[in-house]
Amino acid sequence: MSLLSRFRDDSDDTDRVGLFVDGPNVLRSEFDVDLDEVRTIGESYGPLAATRLYLDENASPGLIQAGEARGFEVITTSGDVDVRLAVDATEAVVADRIDVLVVASRDTDFKPALEVAARNGVHTVALAPGEHGKSDALQNAAQDGLSLSADVE
Repeated sequence: MSLLSRFRDDSDDTDRVGLFVDGPNVLRSEFDVDLDEVRTIGESYGPLAATRLYLDENASPGLIQAGEARGFEVITTSGDVDVRLAVDATEAVVADRIDVLVVASRDTDFKPALEVAARNGVHTVALAPGEHGKSDALQNAAQDGLSLSADVE
């Protein structure tokens, strides 16, 4: 079964989706992640209200440009990328700006953000960069746990 056939069946075209990508943990050479595929998965849940790619201050200008070219708001931080992403995602939930939270990461640091979202009635999705890059704890905390794979159509 392909990844695209496993998308949420009950999504509403009016659901506002927050797509938050943990760049340092997802955009690694061993995962070969395509940001266009990540965005397509986010869009499958509804219109994107937030499309953010988080990077650390050492990110190359080429990586920043690639994220922007694919429609991501690139957030670079000199502090901890995980903290900034988790705070921004949680704030979007409690401010009622999103109905679906998609977190692309393999880091269990985002488990509390997914739990807060679920408690607030927001549908949660954990998107892993690949089968060997997934966190079972993060996947289990989300209502939908997906992994990118080479067979994405």
